[in-house]
Amino acid sequence: MLKGIVIKSTGSWITVRSEEGTRIECKLKGQFRVYGLRSTNPVAIGDKVEFEKQLDEETGVITNIKERDNYIVRKAINLSKTTHILAANLDHAFLIVTLARPKTSTGFIDRFLVTATGYYIPASIIFNKIDLYDDELASKESELKMIYKQAGYPCYSVSALRGDHVEQINATLKGKTSLFSGHSGVGKSALITAIQPDLKLKTGTISEIHLKGKHTTTFAEMFELKNGGFIIDTPGIREFGLIDFKKNEISRCFPEMERLLPYCRYKNCTHTHEPGCAVKNGLETGNVSSKRYNSYLSILNDKP
Repeated sequence: MLKGIVIKSTGSWITVRSEEGTRIECKLKGQFRVYGLRSTNPVAIGDKVEFEKQLDEETGVITNIKERDNYIVRKAINLSKTTHILAANLDHAFLIVTLARPKTSTGFIDRFLVTATGYYIPASIIFNKIDLYDDELASKESELKMIYKQAGYPCYSVSALRGDHVEQINATLKGKTSLFSGHSGVGKSALITAIQPDLKLKTGTISEIHLKGKHTTTFAEMFELKNGGFIIDTPGIREFGLIDFKKNEISRCFPEMERLLPYCRYKNCTHTHEPGCAVKNGLETGNVSSKRYNSYLSILNDKP
């Protein structure tokens, strides 16, 4: 029995990187099509698998999917399924954010961070395209970085186009399996290429009509980095729908709120109407951002 890790899946074929470092195209054994979660993709990038080679020695069949250490998931677009797993067995998740061409909303950022935190995946924010900044955008980025650093999330500023500060990102990737995610057009593939130029990933353009990115990455794929790490490039995400969260779990996925919960008068405080709420007090003192709190309310009101 051979072992490996899933590095790409096109639906019909799954590319596995063996322990020896070779790539082999595999099919998924029938019974695993209903494995685990109700998901559009029962096997995900980053899954550790066991497989057997076929008689031709050039293709294989996946016979077992190892239990995942973690995974990051969102609500599937296909309503007949429940979830879509972006990737599994991650050491870190990076959300690539742009303040223009296209604009990333704080609601999108917060939903991604809630999911990563809820599934025990450390997360960071990378602000890309700083080469486009005027004074207004620079001030906006400074405000957002202050909010998210206060919450506990590392933030970076880069220009994939010019190469500004790319070495800082490269240093954080060393020896880890990391996910790059975000809207189409934020420069995920361009940033990966700036980090390791020989990968030469296809990059896209921005629609001048809608100022939104055009999809250039069709399937998620894992790439090996020269520093010993792995990076997963994902297709652009338009919306990030939360799944498998209960209402009383949401505030615990906002680190700045989770830290204040022990000081609330009630252990089951929802931070909405209860007297003696430390989070509501934090809003008044500035320890909790009003933008983050409004995102919390939006997510809370979406949950059944």
